[in-house]
Amino acid sequence: MIQTTRSYRGMVTAPHHSAARAGLRVLEDGGNAIEAMVAAASTIAAVYPHMNGLGGDNFWLIHTPGKDVIGIDACGGAAGNADIDFYKNQGLDQIPSRGPLAALTVAGAVSGWQEALRVSTENWGGKLPLARLLEDAAGYAKNGAAVTKTLATNAALKIGEMGNAPGFRETFLIGGKLPEEGQRFSQPRLAATLDQLAKDGLDSFYRGDLSRAIAADLERAGSPLRLADLERHHALRVNPLSVDVAGHKVFNMPPPTQGLASLLLLGIYDRLGITEADGFEYVHAIVEASKRAFRIRDRHVSDPAYMDVDPATFLSAASLDAMAADIDPATALPWPDASTKGDTVWLGAVDSEGRAVSFIQSVYWEFGSGTVLDDTGLTWQNRGVSFSLNESHHNSLTPHRRPFHTIQPALAQLSDGRVMPYGTMGGEGQPQTQAMVFSRHVMHGQGLQQAVNAPRWLLGRTWGAESTSLKVESRLGDDVISQLKSAGHNIEVTGEYDEVMGHAGALVHHPDGLIEGAADPRGDGQAAGF
Repeated sequence: MIQTTRSYRGMVTAPHHSAARAGLRVLEDGGNAIEAMVAAASTIAAVYPHMNGLGGDNFWLIHTPGKDVIGIDACGGAAGNADIDFYKNQGLDQIPSRGPLAALTVAGAVSGWQEALRVSTENWGGKLPLARLLEDAAGYAKNGAAVTKTLATNAALKIGEMGNAPGFRETFLIGGKLPEEGQRFSQPRLAATLDQLAKDGLDSFYRGDLSRAIAADLERAGSPLRLADLERHHALRVNPLSVDVAGHKVFNMPPPTQGLASLLLLGIYDRLGITEADGFEYVHAIVEASKRAFRIRDRHVSDPAYMDVDPATFLSAASLDAMAADIDPATALPWPDASTKGDTVWLGAVDSEGRAVSFIQSVYWEFGSGTVLDDTGLTWQNRGVSFSLNESHHNSLTPHRRPFHTIQPALAQLSDGRVMPYGTMGGEGQPQTQAMVFSRHVMHGQGLQQAVNAPRWLLGRTWGAESTSLKVESRLGDDVISQLKSAGHNIEVTGEYDEVMGHAGALVHHPDGLIEGAADPRGDGQAAGF
């Protein structure tokens, strides 16, 4: 079994080892956790391009000892040209999931890096040059990285649905053929874009020569996005949501993310009196808490500018008590309800000062819209497909509106002084896996890596999966699986370490300076410390 990684001076965990190593190198060079995260985030965009990229969005939770946690929302809004009539006049009753019409929201990822580095400079004395932070990413994009199994598998599975997505085949096929595990995969146009960002600054992605090239690329491809949409975009600093769980303070992002669902799930679970992990009672409790949390999410969470309720009201003790009381300890609530897909990477960093970052970055579905821009080599997200073309829907499409996001990073300040950034990729699986990792380690005493290794399950969809059953890894055991079926759960048994469960990770910083780290054996990553 993979063991928990431990060190004292700094650590980065990521679902690809090259990204973890890029972040660690920055820490070794005297950089802080934010600078390390920018290095890791840009690198994973180059080596895991089917899961995230500069053409996507990201969110940050930033912990400074003795200070309030800072949230950064780097979610791009819909194009000014994109409204319901824009699609209906083309004979469409829903937004296409692939191709240029799916590329309808601004990519906020680079603005998230920019805002986080502003926090680094203002509060942490960060001073490493941008070129240093982007050098690993540019190197892998230029010189190539080995194709991972997950990239090869997803390219083979998804190429048939890319249709008219411009640039997809030219970018992701190698010599005109599907990529194979271990082949060298390079992205020279992306490398040039990273070099230009290093030279001109991150703001040039939205306001500068690079932004004009991106806008021209998008318009030529057939996207409704224009230069004005890029120019109006800025990342936002926001106050995270939080809830008390077993005496610990847990943080997550506010809408438009599903961070509320993650906090609801843990708050409900805390009230159910479960004393041990991995038995029927444990699995059933988290699954049933997930259902209650998802119902609140699906009815209310959207762009906060369009919401008529304060999400924090759902986190009150009375609200959580009522949802917990609604759970039958022996019988499953009928399911499914609404569900979503997602494709993402979560990364964490802790430096020698105990400053911590929980970070998540995504292009939504695997390969996003599939649209790869001609000059800049950017694979653009399809996050806007979460909008409805029904005017009465709570997440209906409106110009500049920000889309609902499944992605959200988690961070906890524990009652004994430890700090724990943690998270995962995986659509609807994110709140569930977050709850498993946190509850197993913090509430039930499992080792950090053991909590990530342990058998997982997933209610609903995640990236690459269409069914809404309760998917459980076979390692959960025949007895537990049988009890879940008897309770009315619609069970689908998966492999022992199934990638459908996502790639989780966690770090824990102790008051004495010890840092513990875990990476998911279902991915290609590691927790790298020194």
